Amino acid sequence: MLLERLSNACGISGLEHEVRDLLKQELAPYVDEMWTDAIGNLIVRKGSGPVKVMLDAHTDEVGYCVGSITEEGYLRLKKIGGLDDRVLPGRQVWVTNRRIPAVLGAKAWHLCSAEERGKVIPFDQMYADMGCQSRKEVEELGIEPGDPVYFATTFEHFSEKVVKGKAFDDRAGCAVLAEVLMKHSHPGLTLYGAFVTQEEVGLRGARIAAYNLNPDVAIALEGTGSANVAGVDPFDTITNMGEGPAISLMDNSAVPNLRVWEELVRVAKANGIKYQHRRIVGGGTDSGGISLQRSGIPVCTVSTPCRYIHTHAALLNLDDLYGAVNLVHHFLLSVEKGDFRP
Repeated sequence: MLLERLSNACGISGLEHEVRDLLKQELAPYVDEMWTDAIGNLIVRKGSGPVKVMLDAHTDEVGYCVGSITEEGYLRLKKIGGLDDRVLPGRQVWVTNRRIPAVLGAKAWHLCSAEERGKVIPFDQMYADMGCQSRKEVEELGIEPGDPVYFATTFEHFSEKVVKGKAFDDRAGCAVLAEVLMKHSHPGLTLYGAFVTQEEVGLRGARIAAYNLNPDVAIALEGTGSANVAGVDPFDTITNMGEGPAISLMDNSAVPNLRVWEELVRVAKANGIKYQHRRIVGGGTDSGGISLQRSGIPVCTVSTPCRYIHTHAALLNLDDLYGAVNLVHHFLLSVEKGDFRP
């Protein structure tokens, strides 16, 4: 399935070419035009109707890059995007897109004091260990500062509906956008699919894409947190995995356009599409970058709930993902028929 290939692809912020190349190959038969801009955004166009709609999903994932190489042959890392230090020690990673295996290491638990054992290991005390014995051995592998480092996680089905993988933020959104383009036609619209770069480091690609495309309305498609797990108060769960795509109430980057938000809710109810609201105001999405372009672009975020995003492995329910595809499709129908105008 496409989500599996997207999840297994590697692409930290600024190095999204594996994801972009995969999407080019998949989407070429279904779109009328395709191009890549200067920052690396993949833009596709389908249709040439009078109303311009932009669907956005970001192609980058959180991860690391090599900061320096020690004389003993360890890699000191720099974070790219927001990562949780609590879950890092002992995780297997891939160094470069050649997927050279390594492990995130730190001082052994047996050597830690009682005080240290009760604390999260600081990231600056961790390193990537490829089993090398010296800097020279690392350099002979072609490793140098700036090289990307990824979580070594492969896609897996836990059940018919629940899957595990890395980078569901935002390969889930990429999958939703691609499915809309491949399965549905909206000839009454000029539909732009914007697979953008560098969201995790400042919503950069979305800003440029929205400025250049200048759409009448936009939807940002995301993979968002789902904290309906043991020990979390229901008030704080953000979203509940398995209860449908989430329509954002607001976040730190943007408040959704009220009319777009209302129309998404209306078409969900009218078409029997199960949905929920993203109930936390933290974090940010490409909506923040899109909304501020030109004289302001009406935008709202639709997300697929994912447990454990920004870690080495996340879970999602495929019903939520395909529910997002259905919701976006019916929103586009509403715009195309003239039932809704931004």
